[in-house]
Amino acid sequence: MIAAGALAYVLRPLLRRAGGQEVKRSDANVAIYKDQLRDLDAELAAGTLTSEDHSRARLELEQRLLEDVPAVEVERATAGGRRAALVVGIAIPILAVGVYFATGAPGALSPRPHEVEPTAEQINGMVARLAAKLRENPDDIDGWKLLGRSYMVMGRFPEAVAAYAKAAEKAPRDAQLLADFADALAMTRGEKLAGEPEQLVLRALQVDPNNLKALALAGTAAYERQDFAKAAELWGRMLPLVPADSEDARMISGNVEEAKKLAGIGGGEKPTVAGAHPGVRGTVTMSAEMKKQAKPDDLVFIFARAAEGPPMPLAVMRAKVGDLPVKFALDDSMAMAQGLKVSAFPKIVITARVSKSGSAKPAPGDLQGASEPVKNDASGVKVLIDSVVR
Repeated sequence: MIAAGALAYVLRPLLRRAGGQEVKRSDANVAIYKDQLRDLDAELAAGTLTSEDHSRARLELEQRLLEDVPAVEVERATAGGRRAALVVGIAIPILAVGVYFATGAPGALSPRPHEVEPTAEQINGMVARLAAKLRENPDDIDGWKLLGRSYMVMGRFPEAVAAYAKAAEKAPRDAQLLADFADALAMTRGEKLAGEPEQLVLRALQVDPNNLKALALAGTAAYERQDFAKAAELWGRMLPLVPADSEDARMISGNVEEAKKLAGIGGGEKPTVAGAHPGVRGTVTMSAEMKKQAKPDDLVFIFARAAEGPPMPLAVMRAKVGDLPVKFALDDSMAMAQGLKVSAFPKIVITARVSKSGSAKPAPGDLQGASEPVKNDASGVKVLIDSVVR
């Protein structure tokens, strides 16, 4: 839920498995039918339903099943398409609930892209029955995990947290469960992973250092706290775990490169590619007075803005106070948004800011300095951090 990448790694394997495979729509309906039939049998055995009512209800169920599942209805599943992926993402946990009731095994429904979308009433009913059964059998770890996944796709995040917490009590070394638990918990905290969600992710990586979702979430947590170098490292660990020529690999590589740019990894003067715009280059220093107010580990954000134009940064790199004086090179390869490049504006202002909070957003007490407007290909630019943000 948190990182789009993390969700993609869950959904894309389902699409890959589809690859021209024929998928019968009947599977889901049969699962629901078995669930409802078992409930009828239980009511008959308990004496709350007469034999006549049981037979009538069973006949109605069978007729509805026949109407829902034509004898020759077979769909060709496609291996692409975001809509199909979203349908799978929602349908699989919910349909697995029906299979769970019929077989006692949530995994009995292999992940396949159905285009069957149960009604809201069916979904709510199945999930409510699963929750009730788990109250009677609280030691069912798979049931709690399934309930958590179901609540997640329904957007009922606090309830998902409660379900995952129950499962985690009984399976504290299940890496995938811990990653799912962290995702759910973060959704209840404004989609932020800081604190307990990140601790759960780190526990997951201790159990399984190659868990894709845990790596994706850990990288996102590092990115949130502006530790871009760590984000690049964590996301980079995902690359050997996916096919090299896949869309996953391209997405991960793009995220890694973005994080590296923000981290200023390889910082110093960067060699230019022939014909490429050189950007603005120079050095950031700090006054002796300002150094007294800073710590060596405080983050320094160095960014280029148009002297006249949009207020958002055109390029950014990061350093630490302990690195000062530091050389910078801000060019088009570090563009923060499409069409907003250093070369697109004739005059550029370079600003360097020491962030006390670790956030790129300025706050009172931060230390700052800026250059005069310079040409967009200027070199030897000097930026002195010599003032306090008020």
